[in-house]
Amino acid sequence: MLNPIKHFFESKISNDSHQDLSKVKKSDLACAALLIEVINSDYHLDERESKEFLQVLRESLNISEEEIEQLVKLAEAQTSQAISLYEFTRLINTEYSYLAKVKLIENMWRIAFSDEQLDKYEEHLIRKIADLIYVSHSDFIKSKLKTRNRLS
Repeated sequence: MLNPIKHFFESKISNDSHQDLSKVKKSDLACAALLIEVINSDYHLDERESKEFLQVLRESLNISEEEIEQLVKLAEAQTSQAISLYEFTRLINTEYSYLAKVKLIENMWRIAFSDEQLDKYEEHLIRKIADLIYVSHSDFIKSKLKTRNRLS
């Protein structure tokens, strides 16, 4: 269950900025994995969520189209299995500033609202991740309202 993600991390990731620029930072892939979890949390794969996910990745991460495709394949393989969020949230806590963490939560809301139906499982997962990455409850609510109002 975690082996495909671990293999992907090992083959594509580098925290050393002097290495090949085509390598992806672990924290960026952790972010993408958390966004994938939001897509999968309501047990219904909606094309609008997938499109929004790809758009978020293009806007916020330095990931090539090939690497985006690999992440999507990993997500599809994991739809029926739960994974631990700890590996991903640990990397986010290590690498992201507080403002970047709030932006990640906003991006999760973008995906959750993209199908025009906020599912209770999506909201629960985003709340759980916000807690794990130490985003305050007020910023959690502000990001939800900001995203919802922007999309309305």
